[in-house]
Amino acid sequence: MTQQPNPPAGPAARSTGPAPARPVGVPAQPTPVRPSPTLPAGPPAGRGAWAVGRERLRTATTTEPGRLQILGAVLALLVVAFGAVTALEVTGRASAADDVVGRSQPLSADAAALYRSLADADTTAAGGFLAGTLEPAASRERYAKDVATASRLLVKAAANTDGSPEAVREITVLGEQLPRYTGLVERARAANRQGLPLGGAYLRYANQQMTTVLLPAAERLYAAETERLHRDDDAARARPYASLALGLVALAALGWAQHRTYARTHRVFNHGLLAATAATAAVLLWLLAAHTVARTELDNARAHGQESLQVLNTARISSLTARANENLTVVARGAVLTEDGKGDKYEADYTASMGALTEALASARELADDDAGRDPVEESAARTGEWRQRHKEARAEDDAGDYEGALDRIVGAKGSTGQSFDQVDAALERALAHEQAEFTRSAGDARGALTGLPPGAAVLGILGAAGAVLGVNRRLSEYR
Repeated sequence: MTQQPNPPAGPAARSTGPAPARPVGVPAQPTPVRPSPTLPAGPPAGRGAWAVGRERLRTATTTEPGRLQILGAVLALLVVAFGAVTALEVTGRASAADDVVGRSQPLSADAAALYRSLADADTTAAGGFLAGTLEPAASRERYAKDVATASRLLVKAAANTDGSPEAVREITVLGEQLPRYTGLVERARAANRQGLPLGGAYLRYANQQMTTVLLPAAERLYAAETERLHRDDDAARARPYASLALGLVALAALGWAQHRTYARTHRVFNHGLLAATAATAAVLLWLLAAHTVARTELDNARAHGQESLQVLNTARISSLTARANENLTVVARGAVLTEDGKGDKYEADYTASMGALTEALASARELADDDAGRDPVEESAARTGEWRQRHKEARAEDDAGDYEGALDRIVGAKGSTGQSFDQVDAALERALAHEQAEFTRSAGDARGALTGLPPGAAVLGILGAAGAVLGVNRRLSEYR
């Protein structure tokens, strides 16, 4: 057997030599393919990120899991928004109700008390002057107390103006003019103690300062504070339309979602969505109930407190003005005439003030809603009639030339117009105290009805949103 020569070694031999034999039954191995370089992913040519996002959103909305995710997000957003808007709106109304109780109404009452203190000081000064050269100690103490009260209320009003230009202007006027008024009264007292007729002139000038400068400024301050009270009251009773609308939308969306779930699964309840619905309904019912109670109590405070207080303040101020004019009628003894020169100015002002007092008492009697408020008003009306009669008798004696007899009927201890005035004033004070208590109680109940709702709405809104998300996720888990 002939021996074959060995093939030449080297690269040439390896490349040109015959392929080695493949065992029978072994399949041929595929030629390995070298992977091509990886290119960064990106949007298809000619399409931006916005178009890709829109395409993905469209794809998500065409599948049930995608639609469920969108539904869960919308429901949670609605419930949270409802809770947040409710908390914000009710917080504003609760703050306004708190201002009614703790700021604007007390400031309005203080302005009325300031007016009364000034008017009473003027009345007391005239009454003390009529008592003779030696003014009674009780009269001086009452006058000093009225001036001190007016000064204290001015300081309090200045500290709580909140930058109101109207209030600042009137407080400035009062602060400047009150010392001038008290100075004139002291001059009148000094002249009266010496028996000088000049004392009556000083007293008339002091009264002129009071009636033309101080009391009008106090009245304007009272009007400004009362207007602030009305604004706060209107803000507290404003209806929360945004919260109500959003609550109804959230309930409707939750109801539709549960109906949709039932239609696809035939399951009656989805616990998460049911919890969200219950939380939303609770906030909505709480909102309706609290706001209804608050408006009702604010209506009561306005009708049976605020309006009655305004009328009673008018009555008391009218009685004080009438008393001051009555005293000055005797002091002036016809020295000051009306503009037409046909009558005594102070007597004419007394008649006008008594007419205003009678009208105010009639209105207060109509506004009184219980015996505790009605009885002092009726007593005041009866004493006012008695006052009129005694004043008529005093004027008759003065016109007949009996000055001492007329003076005794004006400032005497018994059976005088001064006694009738004190009885009218005391009855009006009781009526004012009762109506003030009624107002504070009703306004406080209105504030209390709104107190717990803002945090409660926020918490229930969060719980409702969590329930909506859990309910939708329960459905999503069925697709995994």
